[in-house]
Amino acid sequence: MTVLTPADFPRAFADAWHSRDGQRIGALFAKDADFVNVTGLWWRNRADIAQAHDYALKSFFAQTTLKPGVITTRQLGPDHAVVHCRFHLSGQLAPDGAPAGDRVTILVFVLHRTSDGWQAVTAQNTDVVPGKETHLNAGTLKAVDYRDR
Repeated sequence: MTVLTPADFPRAFADAWHSRDGQRIGALFAKDADFVNVTGLWWRNRADIAQAHDYALKSFFAQTTLKPGVITTRQLGPDHAVVHCRFHLSGQLAPDGAPAGDRVTILVFVLHRTSDGWQAVTAQNTDVVPGKETHLNAGTLKAVDYRDR
């Protein structure tokens, strides 16, 4: 899949997501790319990125819709860019198979231009937790807002 501009990358990622084929997601990444998911799992090459997404897209993300929202791009020269995209995810299944609530995430992609278009060299996904400032580990990790004190 050829990505013509950095701003096209989030749509290409969502299209690959909707194919339910982890190899299509992997193809968007450089061979030695890495990806950190919302829980801190860190995949360190295209094959691992593809395998992890393939598993998720065929199980708890099998019925999801991933919609890109606000996209910003910052060129770091003619062949490198940083792209941020706010995504809306719906249709995730809970561990018991019940529907889970919708989520909003921000994915950050660092891209480089290749002869085949733009590819990600790294990506990091962060859940958006409205109204919270940080996480607190008091036996159980939970989002908190210190301004409420």
